[in-house]
Amino acid sequence: MSSTPLVAEAIVKIRDQALDSALRPSLWDDYVGQGHVKANVQVILEAAKKRNDMPEHVLFYGPPGVGKTTLAHLVASTLGAPLKTTSGVAIERAGDLAAILTNLEPGTVLFIDEIHQLSSKIEELLYPALENGSLDIILGKGPSARTVELSLPPFMLVGATTKVAQLSGPLRSRFGGGVYQLDFYSDDDVRAIVKRSADVLGMPVSDDVVNKIALRSRATPRVANALLKRVRDYAQVNESDITPEICDAACKLFGIDELGLTKDDVRYLRTLQDGFKGGPAGIRALASSLHEDPDTLENVYEPFLQRLNFIERSPRGRILTDKGREYLKL
Repeated sequence: MSSTPLVAEAIVKIRDQALDSALRPSLWDDYVGQGHVKANVQVILEAAKKRNDMPEHVLFYGPPGVGKTTLAHLVASTLGAPLKTTSGVAIERAGDLAAILTNLEPGTVLFIDEIHQLSSKIEELLYPALENGSLDIILGKGPSARTVELSLPPFMLVGATTKVAQLSGPLRSRFGGGVYQLDFYSDDDVRAIVKRSADVLGMPVSDDVVNKIALRSRATPRVANALLKRVRDYAQVNESDITPEICDAACKLFGIDELGLTKDDVRYLRTLQDGFKGGPAGIRALASSLHEDPDTLENVYEPFLQRLNFIERSPRGRILTDKGREYLKL
């Protein structure tokens, strides 16, 4: 019996997830880049192991795809601890948080992705859990309400966010192990990541192909690995080796130029130039013209365009730089 389209799509998704897991470094030596963050976190972990204690909680922030989740996996692996993963948007009620914390095994590493999406009430519940390992639950309502303090098993919280400014000061201060920024990667680091991923996938690729993929990867490992897999697919469909010419043809089909910009990035730049005379343009006005959400512009489009110095984000709005204008002429 042939698979339905939904079943086939689910199988592809599972295979992609398995590939992503295979490409994720399981050893510190395989984790390329973010050297300052790696060194600090390793000191925290090794010191805690020598004390036979749980490390203090840590927070990672930075653009999507730069290795925050991978660091959480490496932390758990180093400690030999189970890893429990959830996200800020999944913890909606006090009961959700209580269920997660009270069911942790002793010594668990709890990873909360996009932790900035926790509500203020949930944040307040977290404070005693992070400070003294207890959870205050209110039972009942009105005059008969009472607070019950539950003791929690020892755990380490690893938080990750793309919007650290949206975390309250009191919550940020509870990360005694440190708050660490993960930035975009250098070209050399991305090349090393592409080369390692190609080896893991059993893909023979030349240095020219590695370089072409790295330069189109928006200085982001997740993008690099995704593009590497898509170039592999294109080569297989065309029954060809992965040559520089095949890489260029694949990227042209995908709509990715030599800098890693897509047609959506170019549309952003052209709208800023033609619709707003190069700016300054308010984020909401720009988002409305592009029929996009302001958060999408701030977190998907703008970080890399700003890194390329194609735009500036000023108090008055977004401004197209001379370098951005020159790119549009080309």
